[in-house]
Amino acid sequence: MENVVCAAHRNVLGTRITHQFQERYSFHHGTGGAIRVERARKPNKTHGFKLDRSIVNKQRVVEVPLKAATDQSEAPIRTFSEDPMIANYVPVYVMLPLGVVTNDNVLEDREGLENQLRELHAGGVDGVMVDVWWGIVESKGPKKYDWSAYRTLFKSVQDCKLKLQAIMSFHQCGGNVGDSVFIPLPKWVLDVGNSNSDIFYTNHKGIRNKECLSLGVDNQPLFHGRTPIQLYTDYMQSFRDNMEDFLESELFIDIEVGLGPAGELRYPSYTQTLGWVFPGIGEFQCYDQYLKADFKEAAAKASHPEWELPDDAGDANDVPESTEFFKSGGTYQTERGKCFLTWYSNKLLTHGDEILDEANKVFLGCKVKLAVKVAGIHWWYKTESHAAELTSGYYNLDHRDGYRPIARMLARHKAIFNFTCLEMRNHEQPAEAKSGAQELVQQVLSGGWMENLQVAGENALSRYDREAYNQILLNARPNGINKWGPPRLKMYGVTYLRLSDTLLQQTNFDIFKAFLRKMHANLDYCPDPERYYHFTDPMERSEPKIPTKTLLEATKRVPPFPWYKEADMSLSNVGFLDHVVTMILRILKLKIKIKNKKL
Repeated sequence: MENVVCAAHRNVLGTRITHQFQERYSFHHGTGGAIRVERARKPNKTHGFKLDRSIVNKQRVVEVPLKAATDQSEAPIRTFSEDPMIANYVPVYVMLPLGVVTNDNVLEDREGLENQLRELHAGGVDGVMVDVWWGIVESKGPKKYDWSAYRTLFKSVQDCKLKLQAIMSFHQCGGNVGDSVFIPLPKWVLDVGNSNSDIFYTNHKGIRNKECLSLGVDNQPLFHGRTPIQLYTDYMQSFRDNMEDFLESELFIDIEVGLGPAGELRYPSYTQTLGWVFPGIGEFQCYDQYLKADFKEAAAKASHPEWELPDDAGDANDVPESTEFFKSGGTYQTERGKCFLTWYSNKLLTHGDEILDEANKVFLGCKVKLAVKVAGIHWWYKTESHAAELTSGYYNLDHRDGYRPIARMLARHKAIFNFTCLEMRNHEQPAEAKSGAQELVQQVLSGGWMENLQVAGENALSRYDREAYNQILLNARPNGINKWGPPRLKMYGVTYLRLSDTLLQQTNFDIFKAFLRKMHANLDYCPDPERYYHFTDPMERSEPKIPTKTLLEATKRVPPFPWYKEADMSLSNVGFLDHVVTMILRILKLKIKIKNKKL
């Protein structure tokens, strides 16, 4: 009965979406049978920040509106395939190995890499993602940039007909789950830390974390007269100057701006090399002199100059109930706790906002999008305090949304919201972790869509099984496909972690190619993103800064969009028959090769 109801719901929903899509765009049928779409006039905005409930209600029916032109007379004409299923196409990118460019700034085994890239392209992969390490490019000294290895890499990606996602990686590689190589921050940056260790994130015991610079020094000119934000800005400007030809050729899909450890907008609250073990709650990282002083100022403004930073939040591997801060009825629920958590999470918002504002200026006019990664802190989600999220800087509780304010901030920069742990299911996690990975993904993606953002995602751990792929497929189109146009909800793209020999093993890669086919809505690989409504116009200036009060209005919890229980396009039917067909095709190709050699 449930399946019948879902099918009926999809039919009604599909008709409704088609009508609304046709109202938004004018359709003209040319002689060749293709559909020519003229984009509508962009609606006037009277208020760009405050959430309009009517918009939320509309978005429960249709996907996020496509970006419209500002002037109908100047609107470009878009041409698409006549197959409306293309609107369900979700592109898939694959992360390259962390050390594809070595610490010595060398692209090793270019030929081997290109063979792998061609294999990815032949399998239907849309593009790849790569970390562009600050610790490699600017290792020789301030403003001494060497982009040569990355230019070689980008040329290889381009020659193999793949698109590229580039991460501005202002963090250390090493210390996080899955880190297989060690790439530190530039030595001249670390040297500053030898005389002033407060440039690094610090826990309540005074232990410094050298993964990245503390946001407490964002605007402190401690680095040969420059602030960290100026360091990041100059790096991105040099990237633009040296990659102008690749930018003009539209090789890049997006520029992901690193904003913290692992490139994620968060505090380094859980670090394996400092002793953290899953599912520890982590530790607050705000005990350097700069953040201490900042909190004292915030406490004074709150008329409580006596308040100090928490001293009762336990250690990294504690459980919530063993601490005074996170236990039921603990400090986090007091006025002092709320003041601290608001300040701690707001500092993260400001950090991301200020750096994105500079990134927007750097890439102004380029046909590329900015992107930001937010971590999937799924452990302890099903507890009252959400302790692991709080120590990471996400002030998320059952009655308070800690992610939609981030989405609202990103919206002013028109940045893509990239979220992790798409492959995870609750029952796969140990019971003691109180994981809510599925609910977390649903909450965060819904919040992004409610703020009119393009939402993308990644798997958190390398997986090669159908169950993980099916969970990603479900999250990519939570309400399934729509045979008549854009689906109700659809992710902007998914990046798979990561390229390896294991992924390319025949059995694993066969399953992966079947996954790609489902992500592409059972259609062939599409080299033109505009056919599936991915329009990348020249970057415009960010909207005006959003008042903190307006950002925090987004903390009000609203129900997430409903999710299907299972993906309507799954790999459940990819089994023995598919394997037999693949083997037959492989044998035929081998025979053809042998025959050609003899000739």
